[in-house]
Amino acid sequence: MAQIPVPRELLDFIKNSNKFIVIGHKEPDGDCVGSQLALCSALRRLGKEAIACSAGPFDRPEIRPYAPLFTSSLNEKEKNGSAAIIVDCSAASRTGDLEPLIEGLAVAMIDHHAVTEHAPSAKQTPVFLDPASPSCTILVAALIEELGLEIIKEEADLLFFGLSTDTGFFRHLNEKGGVAFEVAAKLVSAGANPKNTFLAVNGGKSFNSRVLLGHILSRAQTFFDGKLILSYETLEETKLYGQEGRDSDSLYQLLQSVAGAEVIVIIRQESADNCTVGFRSGDKIDVAAIAASFGGGGHKNAAGLSIKGTISSLMPKIIEAFAKVFH
Repeated sequence: MAQIPVPRELLDFIKNSNKFIVIGHKEPDGDCVGSQLALCSALRRLGKEAIACSAGPFDRPEIRPYAPLFTSSLNEKEKNGSAAIIVDCSAASRTGDLEPLIEGLAVAMIDHHAVTEHAPSAKQTPVFLDPASPSCTILVAALIEELGLEIIKEEADLLFFGLSTDTGFFRHLNEKGGVAFEVAAKLVSAGANPKNTFLAVNGGKSFNSRVLLGHILSRAQTFFDGKLILSYETLEETKLYGQEGRDSDSLYQLLQSVAGAEVIVIIRQESADNCTVGFRSGDKIDVAAIAASFGGGGHKNAAGLSIKGTISSLMPKIIEAFAKVFH
């Protein structure tokens, strides 16, 4: 596996503590879940205590089975003497309701997102950050090996799951993605099963999820000679289908297959006065920059945000933001 340099400060941080709270971002995805649980497993094999914490919710079908392995609260005994490792994000605020758990603790961070915000104690915080990495699980895999451990099957399954979900089962990678395949080969050799992972991620969809896909696809609109495709989910649909009816990966994949489409935007009315917006792009457009202009963030090719407003008020603003890109 290609060598990914692990900061000495992080290795010392782990060496010098015996109890860890491993925290991920709110609304976790497969990369976050896989990274947290694999890291907890490795820490326990080193003879240390490790508790996986998440504010949830575990609404994505592929991560729902892992929900019982996490806790959203800790008592004083569990917190006392612990150090915290924040995984798959670099700001304590992204951990949601768990942010108070971090107060007063020594903190380290492992992340692959391009970020500008760190925890208030960032100067004293060991940060393992690699925005070039397509998933956080790649960094965790490197860390486990740097700690002197061989990755076991349980960890390989978790790490391959996270790597697969964050890369869209490798379809989001370009010619610079060789390290992901090197890591994937290492994990498969350690016992990860690609077939089972694919079925876990892509199977088991509800009938309602297909119906909701149809609604959203039927109202999709194109702009800028088809370079931008925009659609939305209404509040009524949000109430009717909830998170369980959503299958964003299939939706984006279908729309990105349209000839000439460079950016896909989906607006969802989550409440009467708040929306979430998802962005996907090919290689040309940096949607993270667009999302950041509205207070969101993410990767160049996949980003999102939560924002006050309604579909009708946000659509023209989003179209205007892309007008500056396409004109």
